[in-house]
Amino acid sequence: MRRVVVTGLGAISPVGNQVDAFWNGLISGKNGIDFITKFDTSNYKVKIAGEVKDFDPLKYMEKAEARKQDLFSQYAIAAAVQAVEDAGITEENTDPARLGVYVGSGTGGMSTFFDEAQKLLSKGPNRISPFFIPMMIGNMATGNIAIRFHAQGPSLPIVTACATSTNAIGEAFRTIKFGYADAIIAGGTEATIVPLAVAGFTNCMALTQKNDPDASSIPFDKNRDGFVMGEGAAILILEEYEHAINRGANIYAEMVGYGNTNDAYHMTAPHPEAMGGAKAISLALDEAATLDPALMKEDRIYINAHGTSTPLNDKTETKAIKLALGEEKAKKVYISSTKSMTGHMLGAAGAIEAAATVLALKNGKIPPTIGYKEMDPECDLNYTPNKSVDADVKLGMSISLGFGGHNGCIAFRKIEE
Repeated sequence: MRRVVVTGLGAISPVGNQVDAFWNGLISGKNGIDFITKFDTSNYKVKIAGEVKDFDPLKYMEKAEARKQDLFSQYAIAAAVQAVEDAGITEENTDPARLGVYVGSGTGGMSTFFDEAQKLLSKGPNRISPFFIPMMIGNMATGNIAIRFHAQGPSLPIVTACATSTNAIGEAFRTIKFGYADAIIAGGTEATIVPLAVAGFTNCMALTQKNDPDASSIPFDKNRDGFVMGEGAAILILEEYEHAINRGANIYAEMVGYGNTNDAYHMTAPHPEAMGGAKAISLALDEAATLDPALMKEDRIYINAHGTSTPLNDKTETKAIKLALGEEKAKKVYISSTKSMTGHMLGAAGAIEAAATVLALKNGKIPPTIGYKEMDPECDLNYTPNKSVDADVKLGMSISLGFGGHNGCIAFRKIEE
């Protein structure tokens, strides 16, 4: 079983379209949530979202290529280009047959689906684009990235709702750990701020209807009442440790654990006893302990929580953290929800939050949970309210909890200089 490290990062997000901009946005408490500009929300109950701003796909691909790709795939390629360049992966230093792509999306080409459905109703079946299917299907972010980088190794798009990209990164970790690849382009992407999706999430009572950008995505706050949709993509380059060392790669952190469970309880609600989430956290910690037993005694921990700002998620996740770590230890760790700044990026959430976790370990800073004002007695841990803090954490975990009962947790440790 081989060691796995992170050697590259890429980010397209509501708070920045490069990794440095994304990270600086987080630690400064930048709010990426604002009123929706992508369509007219006059007749919508929900009018805000975490939109990606000033994204130019032509920085990353030719115009003809961009026209054949849904926005979710464009975001993914942009983040992948950043991450591959950051890692310095080339065909000369990495065998294409040993380079994989694990990039998931919760919904795939939602904007293409919506646009072509409208065209069908207004103009008839003969006007549907011949690119409709390859633009819409959810595996195409993975496929297009593989084509771009000639990655011929293991290739797997994962769909587990809000846990999608946490599971993608976790499965990529295992693939490298057990010898099936030397490096994997791993992460998630989503572009779902379209009329149909916003209406759907609104009507299933998932979204807040406050429509106040500064008081709507407020994870763990007593007054939370639903999440805010976000969009974007994030990519991590996972690489076998010796392979990375031999080619002189920069290493951000080491990935040390992964837990994957299911509540088997309800389509959208978490299990009230939080056993599945707690088990995913414990599995990630147990795997980390096989590499470094001292990590089980470590108190210098950062948890990037799922923290959606929904009443059920936040109290259940708090319970899961306590069950996994124990009440006393849970009160010592640093926790934050970066969804307070990005909104909920759905299938991309786990990846963007994994990137935030890795950067927190690397830089010794904990990003805040902004908008936090009033404590909920059922959410009584340290959620790093409103301002980032300096902290030399050694272990970082990112938790994702998805519709369908999916629970994922990935763990990283700091690489000492």
